[in-house]
Amino acid sequence: MDFQNKPQFPLLLVFVFLLSVSPSVLAQYSPRYACDTDKNPSLKSYAFCNASLDFKTRVNDLVKRMSLQEKAGSLVSVADSINRLGIPSYGWWSEALHGVSDTGPATWFNKTIIPGATSYPQVILTAASFNESLFNILGKVISTEARAMYNTGVSGLTFWSPNVNIFRDPRWGRGQETPGEDPLLSSRFGVAFVKGLQEREDGDKDRLKIGACCKHYTAYDLDNWTSVDRFHFNAIVTKQDLEDTYNPPFKSCVLDGNVASIMCSFNQVNGIPTCGDRELLEETVRGEWKLNGYISSDCDSLQVMFKDQHWAKTPEEVTADALQAGLDLNCGDSLKKFTENAVKEGLVKESVVDRAVTNNFATLMRLGFFDGHPSKQMYGNLGKKDVCTKDNQDLARETARQGIVLLKNSLGSLPLLPTYIKSLAVIGPNANATKAMIGNYAGIPCKYTTPLEALSESVQTVYEAGCANVLCNSTDKFEKAKNVAAAADAVVLVMGTDLTVEAEALDRTEIDLPGEQNLLISEVAYVARGPVILVIMSGGGMDVSFSKCNPKVTSILWVGFPGQEGGAAMADVIFGRYNPSGRLPMTWYPRSYTKTVPMNDMNMRPDPTTGHPGRSYRFYRGETVYPFGYGLSYSLYIHRLIKAPKLVSIPLNKAHGCSSSSCTSFDASGDICDGLSLDIDVMVTNIGKMGGSHTILLFSYPPQVIYNSPTKQLLDFKRVQLGPWERTSISFKIDVCKQLSVVDKDGNRKVGLGRHVLQIGDIQHSVSLKI
Repeated sequence: MDFQNKPQFPLLLVFVFLLSVSPSVLAQYSPRYACDTDKNPSLKSYAFCNASLDFKTRVNDLVKRMSLQEKAGSLVSVADSINRLGIPSYGWWSEALHGVSDTGPATWFNKTIIPGATSYPQVILTAASFNESLFNILGKVISTEARAMYNTGVSGLTFWSPNVNIFRDPRWGRGQETPGEDPLLSSRFGVAFVKGLQEREDGDKDRLKIGACCKHYTAYDLDNWTSVDRFHFNAIVTKQDLEDTYNPPFKSCVLDGNVASIMCSFNQVNGIPTCGDRELLEETVRGEWKLNGYISSDCDSLQVMFKDQHWAKTPEEVTADALQAGLDLNCGDSLKKFTENAVKEGLVKESVVDRAVTNNFATLMRLGFFDGHPSKQMYGNLGKKDVCTKDNQDLARETARQGIVLLKNSLGSLPLLPTYIKSLAVIGPNANATKAMIGNYAGIPCKYTTPLEALSESVQTVYEAGCANVLCNSTDKFEKAKNVAAAADAVVLVMGTDLTVEAEALDRTEIDLPGEQNLLISEVAYVARGPVILVIMSGGGMDVSFSKCNPKVTSILWVGFPGQEGGAAMADVIFGRYNPSGRLPMTWYPRSYTKTVPMNDMNMRPDPTTGHPGRSYRFYRGETVYPFGYGLSYSLYIHRLIKAPKLVSIPLNKAHGCSSSSCTSFDASGDICDGLSLDIDVMVTNIGKMGGSHTILLFSYPPQVIYNSPTKQLLDFKRVQLGPWERTSISFKIDVCKQLSVVDKDGNRKVGLGRHVLQIGDIQHSVSLKI
């Protein structure tokens, strides 16, 4: 969760208490619908309750009516009610990472009202689909369930999702929440998902269906690794890495997604806590990117700044620094406790507090919170009937199917044909998984379809866990597993991790399969007389080199944490009802990688002086278990280049410096860039016997004329559906300055002149940029 696991923090104790009591007590934190003039006619005289006025007029009217103490009480995650103004308490903290969750205290489930919500695959698996339209659809259906829950009084309107941090290191326990290691994929996921969550069907750009939040800004990707934790971690980040790796997803969320909120992270960046960094918040997010919304802290971040990071001598000074840096909302209660005194002590002006209150209430107005009872508004007809619908649960299955990655398939062992497989041994600590399938930030799913249950629907199965749990610290159950494997026509081993191995506040120290899992795989594969399918259920990558090279392990599937319908999706792929098409959104490193690179080293680029090999496919050039973008299919797809330029001339005016001197690059801004693009057309053909989806990844190898450029980067991706022997043409329009640019050591984007090598599948094509 986004609060510290520290018992001395009173906010956490309050939340634990709230979650342990009855819904009637919790109801005090549910929305009470401001400006309900039917119950309180006097509200009609307030301008902020007049929905016909513009938001600025309404917010200004409200803020002018509030005392300083009331303003302070409106800057926290459980905002105070202001009874004299008819404003109820509001709980800002809800979660919708991959379905509506009860992780935040403003949302809960109840057997009578809303017993559960659809639990989609964890984000890392969804990202493996490389399907931008799917990202958007998920946002839409999740926001519909969220609105339905709000209407029934068990949810707020502001959801602190998605997590768009870069999955920098394979050990990070929260990597499962992210779209992976690539800035472009993470940006495209964030924008599509945010738009799905926020945009209304009537097209009103000023109003919101629900409010999304892109978190955790910025350079946050370490929770608790050996002697370092997120509360004390100072991320030393170069301008180059910040601009081209860590910040792009957040920038896209704001500029392209119009996200309602950005959440600053626990950690420091270059010695300054992110929630107190004016350059990061006020100057960049609100100034340069022009955020239309509010900036929230991670939970108890201000207490972390004071107690753990010793940022200032008093909590009032911390409060003033955070507010002046651009913070609007505190998940916690520090701003409520210390803002009034901070103003009285002259540490911060009340006008700065007004700005924060204005940003918060403007967001609630965009959500219709001040427009009376929700039944009178758009989406007012949504309710229990719209949560856990059959269509939504079918989408959970389809999303998992699209993300599942086929990593190995020797001897054509998959798909299994039920006509030939009369008995199936289902083995492994995740073979009958339920909660393990949904990962973290998950609520109560509508139901679970386990791997064992789904596989048993097609063939006769015999189940043995093999291990007591995923830690697999004992071999006591191995003999039974080997016996059923030896007698079956085929074996499915469902191995991997769960939240006891990788989770928030729990980073891994190793990237092997836990405990004796490798030994179980080896011994089962040795005695098996038919195909052995290894299924890895995990949030992060694994060193499965042994199984990759073991000829007795005929197939390997990665299924992430596949959500409530994960078992059904897995069975669809294994039995050939679905042709796998997922691609890895992160590099799978060998175990030696973790011995070479400390997790707290934030550098993306290699450093020969220290032996740092670099991070992600963009900079790492060592051996991999499986590379970023890897994924097999039951079909074979071939690509043929139809059209692509070989030379692009850069138009310069006479005043440009490169007109009179020799240049190796030019700034990726200004008039030169207007309309500067190149078109690429590719023919894709499915030459297999089975129809399926295929993802086309377009990479570039930029010329190495700018210091520490990535050696390879993703420019674009598209997904197509093709029947057997069907073909189609795909067009890419490449914005030269936006997509072919790289970042220099000072954090400025530049386009290198010279030879850019483009790659699509096994096709490579060179384009020269010349002046």
